[in-house]
Amino acid sequence: MHNPDFSHLKAIYINCTLKKSPETSHTAGLMKVSQTIMKNEGVTIDEVRFIDHDVASGVYPDMTEHGWTTDEWPQIFERIDQADILIIGTPIWLGEKSSVAQKLIERLYAMSGMTNDRGQYLYYGKVGGCIITGNEDGIKHCAMGILYALQHIGYSIPPQADCGWIGEVGPGPSYLDKESHASSNDFTNRNTTFMTYNLLHLAKSLKEQNGYPSYGNSRKDWDKGSRWGFEKP
Repeated sequence: MHNPDFSHLKAIYINCTLKKSPETSHTAGLMKVSQTIMKNEGVTIDEVRFIDHDVASGVYPDMTEHGWTTDEWPQIFERIDQADILIIGTPIWLGEKSSVAQKLIERLYAMSGMTNDRGQYLYYGKVGGCIITGNEDGIKHCAMGILYALQHIGYSIPPQADCGWIGEVGPGPSYLDKESHASSNDFTNRNTTFMTYNLLHLAKSLKEQNGYPSYGNSRKDWDKGSRWGFEKP
């Protein structure tokens, strides 16, 4: 059996740490494990530390049209739109994803009404996953919210599309601290590997079949009157 060729894929990792560069981000540490796998498979990688950019709050494509002086979101979105795979990384605070991650999701939602050349919503055919770190419980809770949001706006979610690492509850070593031994945690390394390859397999399949067929899911065709198997009561 030949190894699959993923070299035609592009992935973007968006780190939603609360720390500006160059401060150390433990979330970036675990993201790097997944990135290394993708790079070894020939995938083109892009990475954004979201907090380093002047992104406005809101749910419109360009918030400078709604009272904000500056908004770097349109430029970041261009990079997201070019990628086949989106991986959101976030720390856990008070059991939740970071406020930066929530802002990212809101801005992704702002673009979700746009359509592709077949009239489908823009994120159709793209694949999403998440990476989570912290010193408290909440990996699955955070993943639930992130992955729900991604699929709701049109991303496809493969099996086991999340991974994470948490240390002892309370103050203590974080992912990149040597005393945490996180880099040798078999459970985290296995889940990170499986997540990465599941993202790659689904993205490869969707890209090679040119996304989803538009029969039954084209907003453009619906607006023109197509109803496929739907019958009005």
